[in-house]
Parts: sequence; structure tokens; C-alpha cells
Amino acid sequence: RGWAMASAALSPVVMIGGWLVAEALQPPSYSPVRSTISGLAGLGGTDRWIMTSALFVVGAGYFVTAAGLPGVRVPARIVLMVAGLSSIGIAVSPEPVRGSTPQHLAWTSLGAAAITIWPAFTARRAPSQPLILRARGAGAVTAVFLALLAWVVFETQGGTALGLAERLVSAVQVTWPFVVALALRRAARPGAPSALG
Repeated sequence: RGWAMASAALSPVVMIGGWLVAEALQPPSYSPVRSTISGLAGLGGTDRWIMTSALFVVGAGYFVTAAGLPGVRVPARIVLMVAGLSSIGIAVSPEPVRGSTPQHLAWTSLGAAAITIWPAFTARRAPSQPLILRARGAGAVTAVFLALLAWVVFETQGGTALGLAERLVSAVQVTWPFVVALALRRAARPGAPSALG
């Protein structure tokens, strides 16, 4: 559906645009390579409303996208909604100036897990499905997402590039619902190639 395509396309634009604008307003000591996205929406962030608003919009966008993707099964739509709820949860439980809170960590962990495993839930059994929606394709994407998440977790253990890892992983994962929506739309066209990837 067109509105689902629009929300899926808008989510990465808002997320990436939000952190780029918010980063530009931080003091010179701020480092996007080391500092997390959550810090931009945290209580110590300058103009924190920018990233907070972006998290709300992305969360709502996931809900709209999930509602407008009848080409994927209900469990996949629910997992995407959980990721959306987590984005909103992160926005309403900002990090304090130092450290974090159990609520923020819980929402962040839930959201990271949901969007990481979401591709596996999009798998469909019909042989005429786009490559990325077949079991092997969806499994391969999920394996890549798990590897990317492992990189982020590794960086949380004293790494020096947590911000960079989080931004790269987030950019890929927030874009994936749009990729799935595009594949479904192209596959629905008459005469579309069955192995579309």
C-alpha cells in the first residue's frame, strides 16, 4: 500500500536526518564515533527534542508500515510493531546525564532484538516470492543483522567506536522495512520476475 511505502521510506530519512541535525548542534567535544544516538535524546543532549521527536516518528512509522504490509504474515507485523513500541519507549525514557536507566536499557534491548530478528519473520514459503522473502534469503539477512548486533554489543564493552557501530547498524536496520516493502510491491506487479531480490 502506498501509505505503507511512504512510512517505510520516511523512517530511515527521519532517523538518519534526526541524528545528523542533532549532532550538528552538540558542543565541539561531542564525538559521533564514540557517543550513542540515545545520548542525543538523553537529558544531557543539546536540543534533545530533535532526536526524541525522530524516535517517536520512527516508532509510529513502524506501526504504519506493519499495518500496511499484508504481504507478510501477522507475526512479522507484530515484531515490527514491537520495534516501533521500543523506539517510542526509548524516547520516553531518556538517558540521564551520566549512565543509563533500567527502563532505557530494557527498551533499547527489546528494540534491538526485535528489528534484528524481524527479517526471519518475513520469510514466506511460496516459491514465487522475492529472494529476500524466501527462507534462505530472510535467514541470511537475519544472520547479517545478528553479526551487526554482536558488533554493537562488543563495542559496549569498552570499545572506542560504539557510536559509529550503532549508527551503521541502525541505518541498515531502519531501512530494511522499506526494502521489504519495495520487494513486495515489485513482486505484486504482473510479470514480475520470481527471483527478485
